[in-house]
Amino acid sequence: MHLHLITAEDPLTLEARSQELIRFPQLTMPLLAALTPPDWRVTHTDEITHAVKLDLDCDVVGLTAATPGAPHAYDLARQFRARGRKVVLGGPHATLAPQEAAQQVDVVVIGEAERVWPRVLDDLRHDRRYPPGRHTLDAAIGFEVQATDGGALIYRCATPASLAGLPTARRDLIVNGGWNKWWATRGAIIATRGCPHQCDYCTIPWLYPRGRQMRFRPVEEVAAEVAAIPDKGIVFWDDNFGANPAYAKALCRALEPYNKWWTTQTTLASTADDEFLRLAARSGCKALFVGLESVNQDSLAGVSKSHNQVEDYRRMLERCHAHGLAVQAGVLFGFDNDDRDIFARTVDTLGGLGLDNATISLVVPYPGTPIYGKWRAEGRIIDADWRHYNGKTHVVYRPARMTPDQLLAGYEWAKTQFYAPGHIARRLAQSRTGLWWNIPRNLGYWRGLTSEGRARAALHAADQTALPHRY
Repeated sequence: MHLHLITAEDPLTLEARSQELIRFPQLTMPLLAALTPPDWRVTHTDEITHAVKLDLDCDVVGLTAATPGAPHAYDLARQFRARGRKVVLGGPHATLAPQEAAQQVDVVVIGEAERVWPRVLDDLRHDRRYPPGRHTLDAAIGFEVQATDGGALIYRCATPASLAGLPTARRDLIVNGGWNKWWATRGAIIATRGCPHQCDYCTIPWLYPRGRQMRFRPVEEVAAEVAAIPDKGIVFWDDNFGANPAYAKALCRALEPYNKWWTTQTTLASTADDEFLRLAARSGCKALFVGLESVNQDSLAGVSKSHNQVEDYRRMLERCHAHGLAVQAGVLFGFDNDDRDIFARTVDTLGGLGLDNATISLVVPYPGTPIYGKWRAEGRIIDADWRHYNGKTHVVYRPARMTPDQLLAGYEWAKTQFYAPGHIARRLAQSRTGLWWNIPRNLGYWRGLTSEGRARAALHAADQTALPHRY
């Protein structure tokens, strides 16, 4: 049996990110391949680097997609099913909207695959059918399959998977391409899953069974896998690497002998722990992604993220830079407490702090999250096209204190200011940290500023009665 796995990417998102110089490989499908029984032949297409071949001779197609990629994944599924292939869909959007997904494919997998995937493949191999309704497959772990009236099967396991003994991802299926010239690595890995927080806009608590319950791989297993990766660079695709300080420090100590370079995502609280920062730097950490989200404390409080305190941002950067760690911040525009001055405030504040880099996005109300439920109940969701839920190209809801056009134009203006060459130079001169990583990362975002985005930015500038400081 031949299984072909596809990491589906929305064309709009691909276009928006096409100029970035550093991007990291996704881990979902290489890990799913490792969970596949050895008598299956497995191949993989990552649409970041290669186009899908629809005439591929295979028995089963597995797709994973985030919300903006869902329509594209549905289109691929339709074309493969027309060619007689069975199609399985999992990933974030299928987990958040399983009934919708079930109308497009043969099988939907909700949440994690570890406990579910072998049974899915066995059922497909034997063309096993179920009558409409829910059927318990393993009551002890809450594993069930629902057969829809349309004939699709939805698999779900209510018990979180153990991360002990997790198989090594099939990194041979990660094909580097032009998108990865500056950091050519297949070293994607996870050490933990989950996050103890529940921010209103975040999907993490809803993607995993008991998503706020952190789980940890044994330190020795993570270290052994890192040691076996031939690449110098490692990216930990953890939701909150430093959530458990004792675990994070133990892992850093275990990584130190292997002389790797690595990066990961963590929260502001982790950066207050100088011992963690020291151990991370000694073990090869070069940069941390930290979800700051806003410089408006009221906006943070309004989405259940009061554990971030804006007054701590400067000290956080000083501590990280003192240990030689660069910081890439997540920044979001469009919270209900954001006024039209939020764009200039953000550029001025983060620029004055010497922030190394930022992923700047629009708030996206993903289905299944509290913010989506709230805004939908208020009649503020104005766009039902999932392709537009990418945080880059469209505003899909009605903001509280500005129009959708004003939000989009202000977002584009903030990017043009933050990634203006003079602003980059001033920030990095203040940081003086990880320039080998920071310069190409910043230049990638600068290159990604489109003519359409610049035109929107000009509209924002013209709309201001008192222009902020220009760089």
